[in-house]
Amino acid sequence: MNKAKWLILAITVLLAVVALVEINRVSIQMRKAEVEKVKLWANAISQKAQLVDYSEQFFASVARDERRKMELYTNILRSFDNMGGDADADFSLDYVRYIVDSCETAIIITNADSIITVPSEWAGEKLEGKRLEEFSHNEPFHYRIWGMKMTLYYKESRIYTDLRAVLDGFNKSFLDEITNNGVLVPVLVVDSLQGQVLASGNLQQNEFNTPEALSSRLCEMEEENDPIEFRLPDGQRAYLFYENTPMLKAMRWVPLLYLFVFGVLLLVSYYLFRTARSMEQNRIWVGMAKETAHQLGTPISSLMAWTQYLEGKTFNAQYAEEINKDLKRLETVAHRFSKIGSVPELEYEGVCAAINNALAYLSTRSSRKVKFVTSFPDEDIRVPLNSYLFEWVIENVCKNAIDAMEGVGTFTVVVSADSRHVYIDLGDTGRGMPPSVQKRVFDSGFSTKPRGWGLGLSLSRRIINNYHRGRIFVKYSVEGQGTVFRIVLNR
Repeated sequence: MNKAKWLILAITVLLAVVALVEINRVSIQMRKAEVEKVKLWANAISQKAQLVDYSEQFFASVARDERRKMELYTNILRSFDNMGGDADADFSLDYVRYIVDSCETAIIITNADSIITVPSEWAGEKLEGKRLEEFSHNEPFHYRIWGMKMTLYYKESRIYTDLRAVLDGFNKSFLDEITNNGVLVPVLVVDSLQGQVLASGNLQQNEFNTPEALSSRLCEMEEENDPIEFRLPDGQRAYLFYENTPMLKAMRWVPLLYLFVFGVLLLVSYYLFRTARSMEQNRIWVGMAKETAHQLGTPISSLMAWTQYLEGKTFNAQYAEEINKDLKRLETVAHRFSKIGSVPELEYEGVCAAINNALAYLSTRSSRKVKFVTSFPDEDIRVPLNSYLFEWVIENVCKNAIDAMEGVGTFTVVVSADSRHVYIDLGDTGRGMPPSVQKRVFDSGFSTKPRGWGLGLSLSRRIINNYHRGRIFVKYSVEGQGTVFRIVLNR
């Protein structure tokens, strides 16, 4: 029994270690997956920052190209002072229209008094107010034409303006995507001096609301991941600081949490085991007390009856013999209980003789309607045996059989053997047992009788299995036909 408990404990610990290793492996894989997800997100942010930078470079190039065209247009206008003929003037005007139309640039030309001369729909009006502000984003060009001072104002082309609006929306979503990322990464976007927060995400405001708190928070983030440098749409250099997700941090504690839970469960299991064992021992002691009373009850009742019978009668040798049987029975009971809890000595004794001794006592004290039938080999088989305990097993099985037959039926004992084992079949013609009862019939405290305490068969199994290294089990049982128990002993 102790070996079985230690084996179960070893298997439990082994399973716990395997589960811990497996959980740790899964935790490591999840951490790697989270790290890869964060790195992938950070790489995407870096590439998008480069795309923003390239877009800025593209629009700067477009702006330079449009200014060169306006400069070329102004140079042509300056050249009108040197043109003498109408043909040359017509050619120059056609060329100017081609340049302006190709770049689709909106222009305004004013004289020295800021009176608009071009375009014709605004001719005669003074360039001022909102219109002046709109056309003053780029430096104007000053020139003379036919001796008059002229000024050319222009703004970006319609294509440039539309693309710029798209880029502004793209740039606006850039910081939103950084701070409201789908992987729940805590982020801080700071300026090049790392003193001003440009954007934040998945963080509480009080974590960086002071310079000291911001510096400390940035140091914590830098310990986990290197910051990413990029440029904002306005050309300002910025740094993106980020740290691991809350799930990734929580995964570090999973193995420790498992160990804690396992430890609690182990303590609870140990407590429940001790409680169950204590309750089992209490049931056994109660059962032992009842079994002792039961075992002693038969010879004591017999002796009391003999005492009453002998009062006033002449002594007879037969009476002494019967009284000696009951006294010997008391001695046997005492001897049996003295063996419980210790390792009994086994001696080579005859199996059939021990069975006959048990049946001889029971047959004279049972109902005459119970028939005892035995089938033994010609020669008695001697095996390592403790006759006191073995006879107890036979008596327990026989008493249960008599109860199952309700005092009417046949109890059969068949002994057979081969080169290695002795087989003892104990059968009755009682009511039989269903499969559910057969599985529990040897459990301590289990009994189908209203006043039974379920200890007889439990003790019988302990005597056969533990003391004699044999086996006892239900060979078969059919409801309404009877039951056969088999005992197997080693020769």
